[in-house]
Amino acid sequence: MMDEFFHENDYHVSRRIYSNRVFDQVHERQAQEIQSLRERLSRTCGCTDKWAVQKIKGLLPILDWLPKYPVKQWLPGDVVSGVTTGLVCCLQGVAYALLASVAPVYGLYSAFFPILTYFVLGTSRHISVGPFPVTCLMVGSVVLTLAPDEHFLRSVNITGVNETVTDERLTEIDVEAREAQRILVACTMTVLVGLFQVAMGLMKVGFLVRYLSDPLVGGFTTAAAFHVFISQIKTILSVPIYNHNGFFSFAYTIIDVGRNINQTNIADLIAGLLTIFIVMAVKEINTKFQHKIPVPIPIEVIVTVIASAISHVMDLNSQYGTSIVHSLPRGFAPPQTPNIALIGNILGSSFSTAVVGYAVAVSVAKVYAAKHDYTVDGNQELIAFGISNIFGGCFSSFVASTALSRTAVQESTGGKSQVAGIISALMVMIVILVLGPFLQPLQKSVLAGIVIANLKGMFMQISEVPVLWRQNRTDCLIWIATCLASIVLGLDVGLLAGLVFEMGTVVVRTQFPSCATLGNVPNTDIYKNMKDYKNIVEIPGIKIFKCNSPIYFANIDYFKEKLREEVGFDAVRVFKKRNKALKKIHKLIKKGKLQATEDGLVPVASLGVENKAFEKVQVPELEEGASQPDSEVKVQVDWTSELPVSVSVPRVHIHSLVVDFSAVSFLDVVATKSLKLTVKEFIRIGVSVYIAGCDGELVRRMEALSFFDEEVTRDILFLSVHDAILFIQLETSTGNEEDPLAEKVKL
Repeated sequence: MMDEFFHENDYHVSRRIYSNRVFDQVHERQAQEIQSLRERLSRTCGCTDKWAVQKIKGLLPILDWLPKYPVKQWLPGDVVSGVTTGLVCCLQGVAYALLASVAPVYGLYSAFFPILTYFVLGTSRHISVGPFPVTCLMVGSVVLTLAPDEHFLRSVNITGVNETVTDERLTEIDVEAREAQRILVACTMTVLVGLFQVAMGLMKVGFLVRYLSDPLVGGFTTAAAFHVFISQIKTILSVPIYNHNGFFSFAYTIIDVGRNINQTNIADLIAGLLTIFIVMAVKEINTKFQHKIPVPIPIEVIVTVIASAISHVMDLNSQYGTSIVHSLPRGFAPPQTPNIALIGNILGSSFSTAVVGYAVAVSVAKVYAAKHDYTVDGNQELIAFGISNIFGGCFSSFVASTALSRTAVQESTGGKSQVAGIISALMVMIVILVLGPFLQPLQKSVLAGIVIANLKGMFMQISEVPVLWRQNRTDCLIWIATCLASIVLGLDVGLLAGLVFEMGTVVVRTQFPSCATLGNVPNTDIYKNMKDYKNIVEIPGIKIFKCNSPIYFANIDYFKEKLREEVGFDAVRVFKKRNKALKKIHKLIKKGKLQATEDGLVPVASLGVENKAFEKVQVPELEEGASQPDSEVKVQVDWTSELPVSVSVPRVHIHSLVVDFSAVSFLDVVATKSLKLTVKEFIRIGVSVYIAGCDGELVRRMEALSFFDEEVTRDILFLSVHDAILFIQLETSTGNEEDPLAEKVKL
């Protein structure tokens, strides 16, 4: 039958049967180098000139790449990219300041200061460092919680003909005090975010961001885009609403907007809608004709300049009551220290913001690093962003990360290195020192329109949901759960809920792993799942069981349950039933209802049945006249035949069990103890157990956990399932099998 499958590339392998013990004897194992704590510390802390230079370059990557910078090849592209990106940075900084609930000028600072330190410390050549909508919104949520408008109400002074009277019934917001407190909260949070990031970088825990899977980040950023959109509706419509944070904050915001919809400023609404439409349309043109247009059209800059000019010429603020930027002073604010008293209130939000900001930045950095064939150091990026946030927070900036659209502009316009970033910072500085007042007539609804237009990429992630559902429903559920939790519960709590849900799916998938019975492909050493193929043969008397998961405390019970299902019996129950049957047999012998003869144990005539459950055992004859001492006869019970007692003993149709551990990566203490007990349960009912496919690390783990003893030895370990099967067949052919429940009966 197999000849029809013969192929000229078929081959045959001839080798001895390998158990792990035999293999280790034939092929000498590599000696494991065990270092003392002092040796490890000396190796880690030992300092040579080469090691010192590498460490310094690792902490200050600019020392590595700047001396090698190809000026003629890269500088022209970096200049064009820096100028273009700088203009976008200015406008996005001013716009994203609305999300952080601080004055627009602080958005310019946030687009300037972090770039300076990242230029020295960063390892990505292409990302544009600065405000990111999601982190800005997370900062704004904390700012509005700790510094709401209600905390800055003051009585209105009414000036009469001869005196000024304070009317306590009328109140107004002390804008100057509110803005000062809000930027203090934002700066304190930014410094704390930076401290978290630096600490994680120094502890080399950048790998933790891997727990933020793509579906989780996609769902979270989509929810963040939804919150950003809702928060900007009030600015587009220019209606007064209360500030809401926490659970269902979006619903309360929508209700407030609906209540005050009659106060909509038409001029602001028209400006905002036109901005959204124009910016999105031109961005589509940039995307569609990106290979034909040498430089993307800086539509945000064009719209902002035109809108500022129109607002100034038509005096929209005075004539139509539009909400404008108002104050955008020249120069930099003096440095300030964070308010230590606020740290207790912002600790949790700061940590989640630090993780989100870093995760987004590193994800974008790795995309462009792969595209341009260089590497990004995740831990160094943590340190770079951490120090950037600490530095920026001391100079009135809020949390820095990277914006996807801004980074795309920097890369697509020819940016080759962070020289483009430093040039963009120079452009922002020019705006701060010279051009800031020209943006004072700009309507805030235009800025809100720019923010909303830049959310398109995040909202388009919704299209991933049907694809995820077809590819992996668990990942799809992670996306949906994280998105819904972040919308309903808020971004910080929602991120935590999404992470817990994601970890829960991992636990569930390992707690209920896929298990299977394997069969043999005839005339090969290949073993496959019996349910997957038709021409797979199960070897008589042998059950091959495979678990496709690590085995630990949470899934060991499930593992044992599936093993019982596959073998078709419970070893513990079989043992108890056999013992019960043997006890009854003893009683029958003592009562004289069973007798031992030359033909074996048979029932007396009154029993009326022939005992087929016992094999014939020869009883030695005594010499004539000799006294008959007590003798012992070994009774071999055939448990597959009918027993002479009324005990229902489960049938055991196998003599050997092979457990395939090729997919098991680790065992913990609980699983090891339980697995060892399970092996012994099978051994005591006459079923030999073999474990195949363990790698060296798993074997060492089993040895460390005292898995092996006099009864469960290392001889049960085999390199492969086929080695175990050949060994079993060899053992059974030589008749080495013996019933461990064979009893010695006194006669």
